[in-house]
Amino acid sequence: MTAHTLTASQLSAGYGDTVILEGLDLEVPPGRITTIVGANACGKSTLLRAMSRLLSPRQGHVLLDGKSIHRMPPRQLARTLGLLPQSPIAPEGIIVADLVSRGRHPHHGVLSRWTRGDDEAVAAALEATKTAALASRPVDELSGGQRQRVWIAMALAQRTDLLLLDEPTTFLDISHQIEVLDLLTDLNQTRGTTIVMVLHDLNLAARYADYLVAMAGGRLHVCGKPEDVLTEENVRHVFGLESRIIADPLSGRPIMLPIGRHRMTAT
Repeated sequence: MTAHTLTASQLSAGYGDTVILEGLDLEVPPGRITTIVGANACGKSTLLRAMSRLLSPRQGHVLLDGKSIHRMPPRQLARTLGLLPQSPIAPEGIIVADLVSRGRHPHHGVLSRWTRGDDEAVAAALEATKTAALASRPVDELSGGQRQRVWIAMALAQRTDLLLLDEPTTFLDISHQIEVLDLLTDLNQTRGTTIVMVLHDLNLAARYADYLVAMAGGRLHVCGKPEDVLTEENVRHVFGLESRIIADPLSGRPIMLPIGRHRMTAT
């Protein structure tokens, strides 16, 4: 895979008269896993939408290999950069296999035909997400967790060098959350896929990220290695929460322990 560069420069974006992001600069480390965290409504999803061209910036630029993504042909961009947005909507009545197959559309022109390679990409995506048994089921009959894994399968079938995922563990129980995050890590390590994802769970974000981005108020508060970003001071600033940070006995990465008003003490 090619290690593409994706950067935001002085990026401002929002909806209607509301500005969400203002003057934001971010350089995504190529070939690594970047995780974005922050409080609700801080701009995490808006950032991903702007960096995937779903949202046009008010000011600034998003550059892929030094070129504005808003000047690239849509199909060319989709062959390099894939996006799993928050709460995607499937066409009514579509079955799982057909939805996952849509991930292959950017690789086809007007006259090109479906190939064995397309079949293999779809089958591999279904197998990786453990959704092969659901292939003939209508998407709208699935549970929230099953549906989320099918959407991830579609993103995997696209086989892009860059993959942006907005809360990919939504609706998943903890076992499936770990499976998905392990799958994305495998994808990064074996294929070199650059991954950018939004996660709510700070401890999973710190465990799986090479590069952690903490946002507050539409700006980047701090970026860097998880051990440098997940600190008591930063948790206090970003989330307004008192906490204690300890080392994960399994990974050595930081773990955040929240401090609430009601605390049980050991006896």
